[in-house]
Amino acid sequence: MQHTKRIKEAVMKRWMSVVFTVVGLAGASQVYAQETSAPGPGKVAVTIIPGGATFFTESSNAGGPSFGNYGLGGAVQFNFNRWVGVEGEVSGDLGVTQDLQFSGVTSNQKSPNLLNYTGNVVVHGANRTSVTPYAIGGVGLYSTKEPLVTGTDENDTNVGWSAGGGIRFPLSGFSAYVESRYHSVSNAPGGIAFAPIVFGLRF
Repeated sequence: MQHTKRIKEAVMKRWMSVVFTVVGLAGASQVYAQETSAPGPGKVAVTIIPGGATFFTESSNAGGPSFGNYGLGGAVQFNFNRWVGVEGEVSGDLGVTQDLQFSGVTSNQKSPNLLNYTGNVVVHGANRTSVTPYAIGGVGLYSTKEPLVTGTDENDTNVGWSAGGGIRFPLSGFSAYVESRYHSVSNAPGGIAFAPIVFGLRF
């Protein structure tokens, strides 16, 4: 779909700029790499997600359109050791007004909101620089009451799963990261699948 392609291109350009900015900040803070790049055993970290972009794919029954949303949220992570940690996360996707296609007809309206509660396992990768890669995945509850997604005006909450990864950059006293995950809520009406790209700060 042309409108979805334009949305993705615009957001990807914006987030490429974010990535380059964070890389520059990470390079400037190389001196902090040994102290902050690898989480220590028992270390508790608080994460905030001030911004992100989320792409929803067309529903499996073709009854709902593809669209993009604005993402935000927060999480608390506990690390068992240098490599493995667990995380509790609350995140949301705020609808934005955009062109949506229904059965070939374009309509300008606000996309639906979505609220997620997930528990994740985080596996930190080895690193020789200030940049630390990691993999993340988990299960949780995904809630929305927008008829654009659920096909009903009633609130609908379903169990879903997610998997993805990211890269973390140490800064002075905290770190920043860029992350992307694929989320699937197959038992929701029509099926929901989306892939957020988020920028976060970790303390």
